Amino acid sequence: MNTNFTPAFYNGTGSLTTGFYLIAFDTLDNKNYLILVLSLIYICTLLGNLTVLLVVFLNQSLHNPKYISVCNLAVVDIIMSSVIIPQMVPVFVFNWNLISFQACFTQMFFMHYFGDLESFSLAVLAYDRLIAIYFPLRYSTINTNMRIFVILTVIWAAVFCLEMYSVALAASLPYCASRIIRSCCCEHGPVYILACADITFNRKLATAKTLIVLFGPLSFIFITYIIIVIAVQKIASAKQRKKAFNTCFTHMLLVLTYYLPVILAYILGNLRLVKSSDLFTAILTVSVALPPMLNPVIYSLKTEELSEKIMKLAGRHKTSPESLKKVSS
Repeated sequence: MNTNFTPAFYNGTGSLTTGFYLIAFDTLDNKNYLILVLSLIYICTLLGNLTVLLVVFLNQSLHNPKYISVCNLAVVDIIMSSVIIPQMVPVFVFNWNLISFQACFTQMFFMHYFGDLESFSLAVLAYDRLIAIYFPLRYSTINTNMRIFVILTVIWAAVFCLEMYSVALAASLPYCASRIIRSCCCEHGPVYILACADITFNRKLATAKTLIVLFGPLSFIFITYIIIVIAVQKIASAKQRKKAFNTCFTHMLLVLTYYLPVILAYILGNLRLVKSSDLFTAILTVSVALPPMLNPVIYSLKTEELSEKIMKLAGRHKTSPESLKKVSS
């Protein structure tokens, strides 16, 4: 659908308006290249995370709390990327930018739900590393598969209730003013500000939710690493200390990959360092899309156990001397 609507459509007075219009990237000269890059990121995200899930599923030795947490992160990454990126192609390539109210608020829920779960999933991985290093001899009894399942179930349920409340509240608002969403998808902020009602509580709720789902897990992660550093310093052997820090290094990369781009994007936006709103939206979109693609790459390269299983699955492992003897005989 073309974006040249009449003023009646723009201000919501037209009776034919049945949803919202997603408007973004209009001032970008090469927006199709941006969509192409995002599509490639999405394909890599699917391949990488599905590979991790398949390898863990096929190897009984990886059925432990650590890799249950890794698989949880992979599932979250796949769904979050699938909610955001595929719908951008028809919207911004073919200008099919009308989205119904139901579809918009459904996308809003799933986008924020799995975005929040990404943050909490990193906190669960930090918890796993803390138990592994601080209680190495009791790890298998403290952090069982059942316990990690219970922790993940509680997190999924709590985040569900949090997001369901905020999205239901936004959906109940009257939208009799503008129907133009200045974003690439139905984000909570750009949508509820369009309501022709008092949105003070919605704004406060959005701020509180951001503090809970971003800075809550991040604070927990920092605390776990402070405890880990103190615990590692008590280890006499330099080799053991190095091994302990290497164990945490992979998780630190995941944390930096997730939090740094998002924090940087918001700093750029709040300081008005990026003048173009379309350019800022593009930067924020890429910063959200990159971590799900990089997470399986980081884990595959930095976790020797997982990388070996992936190589075997791909059939690229070296032929053993025993197999050579069998072939020659």
